[in-house]
Amino acid sequence: MTTSYPYPLGVRLVDGGVSVAVYSETATVVYFCAFDDDGTEIRTVLDERTGYVFHGFVPDVTTGTRYGFRADGAWDPENGVRHDEAKLLLDPHARAIEGDYQWGQALFSHEFDDPTVMNIEDSAPFMPRCVVTDDSFDWAGDTSPEIPLDETVVYEVHVKGFTKQHPEVPEEIRGTYAGLAHPAAIKHLTDLGVTSVELLPVHQFVQDDNLGDKGLRNYWGYNTIGFFAPHNEYSSAGQGGEQVAEFKAMVKALHDAGLEVILDVVFNHTAEGNDMGPTLSLKGLDNSAYYRLVDGDQGHYFDTTGTGNSLNVGHPAALRLIMDSLRYWVTEMHVDGFRFDLATTLTRQDGDAEKHSAFLDLCHQDPVLAPVKLIAEPWDTAGYQVGGFPADWSEWNGKFRDDTREYWGEGDVLGTFSQRVMGSPDVYQADRRSPLASVNFVTAHDGFTLRDLTSYAEKHNEANGEDNNDGESNNASFNGGIEGDTDDGAVLAWRGRQQRNLLGTLLLSAGVPMILGGDELGRTQGGNNNAYCQDNEVSWFDWASVDTDLLAFTTSLISLRRENPALRPLWFRTAPADSLLRTVEVLAADAQAFEDEDWQDPENRAVTFVLGHQGADTFALLMNAARNGVEFTVPEAPFGEWELALSSDPEQQVSSPTTTLIVRDASFTLLRSRA
Repeated sequence: MTTSYPYPLGVRLVDGGVSVAVYSETATVVYFCAFDDDGTEIRTVLDERTGYVFHGFVPDVTTGTRYGFRADGAWDPENGVRHDEAKLLLDPHARAIEGDYQWGQALFSHEFDDPTVMNIEDSAPFMPRCVVTDDSFDWAGDTSPEIPLDETVVYEVHVKGFTKQHPEVPEEIRGTYAGLAHPAAIKHLTDLGVTSVELLPVHQFVQDDNLGDKGLRNYWGYNTIGFFAPHNEYSSAGQGGEQVAEFKAMVKALHDAGLEVILDVVFNHTAEGNDMGPTLSLKGLDNSAYYRLVDGDQGHYFDTTGTGNSLNVGHPAALRLIMDSLRYWVTEMHVDGFRFDLATTLTRQDGDAEKHSAFLDLCHQDPVLAPVKLIAEPWDTAGYQVGGFPADWSEWNGKFRDDTREYWGEGDVLGTFSQRVMGSPDVYQADRRSPLASVNFVTAHDGFTLRDLTSYAEKHNEANGEDNNDGESNNASFNGGIEGDTDDGAVLAWRGRQQRNLLGTLLLSAGVPMILGGDELGRTQGGNNNAYCQDNEVSWFDWASVDTDLLAFTTSLISLRRENPALRPLWFRTAPADSLLRTVEVLAADAQAFEDEDWQDPENRAVTFVLGHQGADTFALLMNAARNGVEFTVPEAPFGEWELALSSDPEQQVSSPTTTLIVRDASFTLLRSRA
């Protein structure tokens, strides 16, 4: 008999078959269920056990074999135990998954009309299958670009939406991993100058039954069911394991172009929902090990994600699943970093968010994760933790988004806005973290696109089927007084300046900028600020309607940032005024230092930042959010005379020498003094 192993978990090819291992503290029997070509199921009892791991050798299983698990044991939902041998379960460590769900009673362990009664209908005919995969791939010549954080420009993008309508990508691979790897797609990214693509979730996810009833589909993918499997719908080559090789080929192509790959990962919850949700994988294997249950009420789930469940990050089994997945994507799939959705939930091992939680400690000490980028979305439904993550982490800085929008809108936030431009020292400096802890953004997948932010005063989510009650309701006054499309030249000019103002603030501030993919093109969703269910032209890039002027402006901004260290400092620039190390000055429009009362003046909407770096060019960033033009006294140029580097006002002119400069309403001007 061939030996089986309790680790690694999942299914591993060995001589003559596979070694299978699965974790469960509460099951009495676990079956490996293989399916032949005509769908006949062959069950094998995993007859060895080490600790809480059931394992065994299964002969004659080869690459491409379709399989799942079944777990027998108690069904006692009130005490958090939900075993049901009638339910086929996905392997939590499956490398590939084929097919989709046929929603109905069979997928649920309880009866719809009485959740206290166990449902014993076989779910196998209605479930997707795991696939045994061969991990071999020719990685020869592949090297991670390892972009330093200060040089990083993140581009948040959806695998499908980016190329689904791209005219230069062959139709048969549009919307797939191969489509993103196509030279035409890569050329846009490299011409733009971004360094790192942050992919919306590519872990295998579930299509929501309630959306299907409305004729809609889950587009974003924040409904994970497989932490190791590339989502099968994004594969042009097939779903029987081919998606793994296609994903790897995409990573290799992006690396060859000097681009990093960062994954948006959803470890905070799964698609199995709450106590009324389906039994698809973890719930049927060991419900209480993998999910956080309510203390004293084990029949219900402790939920800080808004989705029905939260992973039990206080339990070693759930932590191992997460860490195994992270290491797999780095070592086997060669990705360069992770953005953790609702990361605060992952720090709640005992309920409260903890800076030294087991999850963060595991990440901190793991040598495989040491070289990759770790980015937190530092909040969940129960708390806001911006600034609360360890030094090795970067964070989505929601304060940057909010203060930047407020400043260019109608908010009285000049003081906090200035902090954002300088890298948010008020958030990070006290903990000796650098501005590179701040991932700055003004738009993201969740909300308005940049064009819509500047075009709509109200959301327009009617197509989502929730009577426009979903999505955030607030928006700053960027729209120029007329909502939606217009032929009014003054309004269009206003909106154009506001788009350039927001992009300029993003790319000229200290920190790590993240651009929402398509913002540089003027992409619109028609005012929909919650397009999670719009897997259609609402969300897909419209390559036939590119704002070429905005694209050129964004490209110039990124180029300026890349070439000039004064625009991307490694550390905060807050040395004393008489110090040679001082590389930033924050001045009022009259070129004088701000007095305390100046910050409190609601009429004061103008500020100058003088940004320098030893031995390099110095820049003066003149920003005016007032609804009238402001005359700036231009600071003395440290090197050559000031010249115009860039402005959100296409009509801005600069003469030499320059002592004063009028910056028109709602605009910025960037001056350069060449060293």
